[in-house]
Amino acid sequence: MKAVITVIGKDNVGILSKVSNICAEYNANIVDVTQSVLQDMFAMIMMVDISSINADFVILGEKLDELGKSMGLSIHTMHQDIFNSMHRI
Repeated sequence: MKAVITVIGKDNVGILSKVSNICAEYNANIVDVTQSVLQDMFAMIMMVDISSINADFVILGEKLDELGKSMGLSIHTMHQDIFNSMHRI
C-alpha cells in the first residue's frame, strides 16, 4: 500500500526534513519524491510505502496536517486507492 503526500506553501528551511522525520516516526518509507521552488513557493509530492506503518493511516495524516499548520503549509495525505479512484475516468 502506498500514499501520496503533497506539500504547498512559502519556502523555508527544513520542510523536507520535517515531513521525512514524521514519515520515519510512523515507519512510512519514502519511495519517491519530487520538489520544486517557484520564486518563493515550495511544492513537493511524495510517494510513501505505508504497508508497514506502526499506527493508523489517519493518525499519520493528522500529524502531517498539524505540521503543515504550524509551518503555514498545506500538507495533504491521500491513500493511493483514493488517488487512483479520483484520477480514473
